[in-house]
Amino acid sequence: MEPIELADLRIIKTQIGRPPRGVVAIPCRCSYGYPQVVTVYPMIERKPFPTLYWLTCPFLSRAVGRLEASGWVTRLEERIAQDDELRGAFHDAHARYVAERSSLLKDADRWMLNECGFAQSLTERGIGGISDRDRVKCLHLHVAHALADENPIGRIVLDALERIECSENEVICSVPEGTEQIL
Repeated sequence: MEPIELADLRIIKTQIGRPPRGVVAIPCRCSYGYPQVVTVYPMIERKPFPTLYWLTCPFLSRAVGRLEASGWVTRLEERIAQDDELRGAFHDAHARYVAERSSLLKDADRWMLNECGFAQSLTERGIGGISDRDRVKCLHLHVAHALADENPIGRIVLDALERIECSENEVICSVPEGTEQIL
């Protein structure tokens, strides 16, 4: 895993509008070097956090949000229901996500989750904590997963976008020197 630099945390804070919590890695960067997706530890403030991959890129978040607002979640759920191959690949993506999320947990966190009765939220629920693995819930979750690993729904969404990062003349994440806020 690539170490998280303070400069990355500053950029992520600017991208998401608040200090990031639980970031353990940056599995995907845009061609300008800015984080597009972060890996988040499965426990935040001693509570389960089922979203392993978080889409931080503001350009991509807006583009995905436009598709979501236009009804893509429903369309993709219908497609999953009708396409056995897509459904199988989607279920495989959920299984890989759960395995990766579980692999990050420390023994003490596993013990605490079992003691509190929350283990199922991280060891059985799928992408972003989804219990029905034929549901999409949020396109951002699946796009983040597709950029970090493999996710057929996220890949469909990415393929539908004209671009997956800013144009070179309008890089949203670049902050003029000396104007960065300290975490």
